[in-house]
Amino acid sequence: MDVSDLIDPLNAAQREAVTAPLGRALVLAGAGSGKTRVLTHRAAWLVRVEGATPFNLLAVTFTNKAAAEMRGRIEHLLDLSSSGMWVGTFHGLSHRLLRMHWQEAGLPQSFQILDSEDQRRLVKRVMRDLKVDENRWPVRQLQGFINARKDAGERPDDLDISDPYMGPMAQVYKAYESACQIAGVVDFAELMLRTVETLQNHLELLSHYRRRFRHVLVDEFQDTNGIQYQWLKLLAGPEADVFIVGDDDQSIYGWRGARVENLQRFREDYANTQVLRLEQNYRSTSNILEAANALISRNSDRLGKKLWTDGAEGEPIAVYAAFNEQDEARFVIERLLRMTEDQGLARSDFAILYRSNAQSRTFEEALLARRIPYRVYGGLRFFERAEIKDALAYLRLISNRDDSAALERIINTPTRGIGTRTIEALRLTARNEEISLWAAAQRLVQQAGVLPARAANALRGFIDLIEQLAAEIEAAPLPDQLEVMLQKSGLRGHVAKDQSERAQDRLENLDELITAARSFEQDATIEEGMDVVTAFLSHAALEAGEGQAGEWEDCVQLMTLHSAKGLEFPIVFIVGLEEGLFPHRMSTEEPGRLEEERRLAYVGITRARQQLILTHAERRRLHGRDDLGIPSRFIRELPPELIEEVRARFSVSNGASAMANSWASEANEFSLGERVQHSRFGEGIVLDCEGSGPSARIQVNFDDAGAKWLVAAYAKLERI
Repeated sequence: MDVSDLIDPLNAAQREAVTAPLGRALVLAGAGSGKTRVLTHRAAWLVRVEGATPFNLLAVTFTNKAAAEMRGRIEHLLDLSSSGMWVGTFHGLSHRLLRMHWQEAGLPQSFQILDSEDQRRLVKRVMRDLKVDENRWPVRQLQGFINARKDAGERPDDLDISDPYMGPMAQVYKAYESACQIAGVVDFAELMLRTVETLQNHLELLSHYRRRFRHVLVDEFQDTNGIQYQWLKLLAGPEADVFIVGDDDQSIYGWRGARVENLQRFREDYANTQVLRLEQNYRSTSNILEAANALISRNSDRLGKKLWTDGAEGEPIAVYAAFNEQDEARFVIERLLRMTEDQGLARSDFAILYRSNAQSRTFEEALLARRIPYRVYGGLRFFERAEIKDALAYLRLISNRDDSAALERIINTPTRGIGTRTIEALRLTARNEEISLWAAAQRLVQQAGVLPARAANALRGFIDLIEQLAAEIEAAPLPDQLEVMLQKSGLRGHVAKDQSERAQDRLENLDELITAARSFEQDATIEEGMDVVTAFLSHAALEAGEGQAGEWEDCVQLMTLHSAKGLEFPIVFIVGLEEGLFPHRMSTEEPGRLEEERRLAYVGITRARQQLILTHAERRRLHGRDDLGIPSRFIRELPPELIEEVRARFSVSNGASAMANSWASEANEFSLGERVQHSRFGEGIVLDCEGSGPSARIQVNFDDAGAKWLVAAYAKLERI
């Protein structure tokens, strides 16, 4: 059997992982080490060498984009369709299983998925029904509590309802579950938990899937939470061949439930697990990798690996000490422009990474001022935009009248005279009768005198509209259903009447929704027994919950360090490297947080292919206050021999630069080496200078305060 196409493209460590004996294997895959190639080649190896069929494979990852890439590569390697193989995200595969076994799961066949915003609406309605004080118990807090409990595998009955803190939240959780059951909806966390419970409660079903999935492959294992680990262990059982790939050094999602300790737990739960390491990096220069290795080595309880490359040594790690955040942004933009001109790089080759979203504002202003196109990665995605969610809510309600979250969203959008009092009456009836809001609406319009005549007529008009839309679009293709719905619901006209500058964009978004529906109907594989509308709505909800960005234009990329995971760029700026900002001030207050912050810095460093530039500011205005910055410990933890301190426009050496002398003449004619006095810092010596005009800076080594960079316009220096 010729398998040269599977093993020849691999290095020795990759080949060892792909051809590992059946059993349990843990592959510690460093950043840029080719883990996707290893996973896909392993899947093909199992089919072509170990006698498996695509039907026997279960491959799990964390994003739809990664799943699609994995599926495509495997299909190419096997030269056949992988339709028999389950490849997808945890939530996507759980959704697929629940659709197939909705009766065993205790769900209606047409159940819908609540995205985050719809879930929040439902939690808020339940809180109102229970008269829970939103000032004491914020809606987002209770939504997070419910999701966290589900991720931990806990139902309301598992909680201590008598606890003064836990009790009120447990009551909301219980009422929320009841509301979901009545409406026939599930949230994202429920997909996982309901799947686990269904398999645990139906052992024949569990046995069926264990017999089928003889080979389980998992990507990004360090990002799994409690319920995901339980899901995997349950499906794999005691006998399956399990091949997991992860990197404990890139576990950065502890704040949303990911457990880096699952890598260690796997080794404890499965004896004789073979541990393999992928350490050769194909992305970054040697200097970048040495910096990353030195930084992450300070974390304890690592499984251990060291990245290396046979590529070039590369540029030193550049570090710039800015006076403030404006100076920081100025330096980054000027450096970026110079590199695009000198090296012919595209704007999309540059990424500016920061710890906090609030840091983007200064860079956005600087980029706008220089008319440089940019994109803030991770902004509102298509299926999260208000007009799209409104349109999908109509489709959801037409598909399932008991979807109360959908009804509540669009009952008065566009405005049709259904006010808050009518909606409160609907909620009250639904709660007292334990029925959906739709059933409550039907009941109220049939009972004379319960609602004022005008309100009753408005409500009756809404009911009639939904019924008419349902009858008219029932047999039409999905794009036509959307077009008719948008016109006759009044949504398109409602958006067109918007006087804001976004009106045209929102109309184009509605047009794009029809295009998306057309593509979905043509290209999507729809599960047996599922209608196209339900499949499309599920697709939209899963995409909205995942957080994938669209195709990039040629523009500078701005993003948080968390958003940067999985991406790479030729040139990376990591900005705001100050104590309290990065690492975040809260990291010193919670056990394990500082190590996660260091892993986040490691992730940021390893995004860079050719050059890495780090910046920090001596003074920063953020969150409405001025802070004096101390350079981050993460800078101090890098080997000094890898660091090069840089200047914005030029560097002065031995006081010999003519440009520096001209700057000094502009800055009140101070000379390098001259002794000066400052009203606050005392006496010192002029060491360095850069720039010109109001943004020029001067560096003074003060006798008592140490070296300081001062903006020339505000230097307040006097000769001695």
